[in-house]
Amino acid sequence: MTDPGATPAPPRDLAVAPSPLAAGAARHAGLAGAILLTVAGYLGGARPDAPLGATPVSIWRSPDGPATLTCWLVGTALLVGAWWSLREGAPSTRWAYVTAGLWALPLLIAPPVGSRDVYSYACQGWTYTHGVDPYSVGVAAAGCPWLDAVAPIWRDTPAPYGPVFVLLAALAVELGGGLTGTVVLLRVIAVAGLLLAALCLPGLARAAGVPTRRAAWLALAAPLVGVHLVAGAHNDAVMLGLLLCGLLVVVRRPGRPAALLLAGALLGLAVTVKASAVVVVPFAALAGVHGRYTVRALLRDGGWLAGGLLAVLLVTSALSGLGFGWVGGLTRSGDSEQWTSPPTAVGLVVDYAGALIGRDPDAVPVVRAVALLVLAGVLVGLWWRAWRALRDVNGVGQRVTQAEVTRPRVALRGAALALVATVVLSPVFHPWYATWPLALLALSSSRTTWFVLPAAVTAFLALPDGTNLARFTKAPGAVAMTALFLAVTLTLLRRRPRPGRRPRPR
Repeated sequence: MTDPGATPAPPRDLAVAPSPLAAGAARHAGLAGAILLTVAGYLGGARPDAPLGATPVSIWRSPDGPATLTCWLVGTALLVGAWWSLREGAPSTRWAYVTAGLWALPLLIAPPVGSRDVYSYACQGWTYTHGVDPYSVGVAAAGCPWLDAVAPIWRDTPAPYGPVFVLLAALAVELGGGLTGTVVLLRVIAVAGLLLAALCLPGLARAAGVPTRRAAWLALAAPLVGVHLVAGAHNDAVMLGLLLCGLLVVVRRPGRPAALLLAGALLGLAVTVKASAVVVVPFAALAGVHGRYTVRALLRDGGWLAGGLLAVLLVTSALSGLGFGWVGGLTRSGDSEQWTSPPTAVGLVVDYAGALIGRDPDAVPVVRAVALLVLAGVLVGLWWRAWRALRDVNGVGQRVTQAEVTRPRVALRGAALALVATVVLSPVFHPWYATWPLALLALSSSRTTWFVLPAAVTAFLALPDGTNLARFTKAPGAVAMTALFLAVTLTLLRRRPRPGRRPRPR
């Protein structure tokens, strides 16, 4: 039997490649869209001096408002349409990388677009460099000189990010010398995270038996990536790069202590950027098992992975001098209430129904708490399902290549669905959260429309200055999201496998 760590044969790509004409049209349409979004950023993006509390009407009435909104709408539509048209795969992996890079180039020189979070990062880094604990006070109380650029909702909120990202933000502040330099360096850090992800994608795609040209296209050319991770400089890019790098080490070198320690360290770094990455770790442990799937093998190989992760958590928390105060900051990330989070939408609908009969149920906190409990159960169920599917692989000794491909693909798909569940059941949803599961779904799913469509729709949620359109559609949006959430939940429950029947590995 071959070494489980060996690279399997390249996957058979049965999908028909797009014609040169269709591919060329998509490339140029997407590039035009990226240029228009860059123009929208300069006209009315999330610049430090841009007015806060804007509405679509006030933006339209401003001197550059019509041009800003037109460029944003047409640019987003072109970018989304081009990405959607090649959802079954680009002509080649190289073509996908070149096109994603071309689309990113205009956005690299744009002002922050779609969010003001980069200014929060800058102020949190400033807070740390001036000897104040960013997990104890908000940036307003710390006296950040760039406070006027920070969205009001985040001014009094402690940092909800791990110590590694706080250290990176502090480094950007030290080297940047001012707000503009800090924002530029934070964007460089985000792009570095994306480049790391891009380096890891082909190896993961080959290990999972997925066409690389499709995985690269879906993960890197997505409009959410260009707008929110490149132009918006969100730290999700750093988390994703470290996450994919850790997973690649696991699937390439299962069962090897040194490699598993390294993989655990990389996953630990991802967690200390954004804690949501932790839901991937149990599935990485499954991918790291060497040989037959037994409890003993899982404890042996998973233990090395956990050791690397815990070591990074302890070392980074100690070196930063902040301890584990960042864990408490996570509880403040759900302060906003928007219908884009399904649990929040359900709570809002209950509140609206209560208001009709003169009651105030205040259901949002309750539904959010229940959703987190459900999330814990869903994560356990997903892991158990992946474990049982991998135990079935134990009996596929005569089909070595199939087993080698099935193992990482089952683990990656479980990790992807864990991130989907985390995004759907979290108290808050922002458009860039959809990038968390996108890369792993691209690496593990045979069908694409079910996750590409929501990602495409989500690209239209945020205006160039960071104004979230969900704020202005609260009641109808909450009702629509609740209906959609219930419909999807009922559909999934109907499709559950019957008792005694195990799902076959895909």
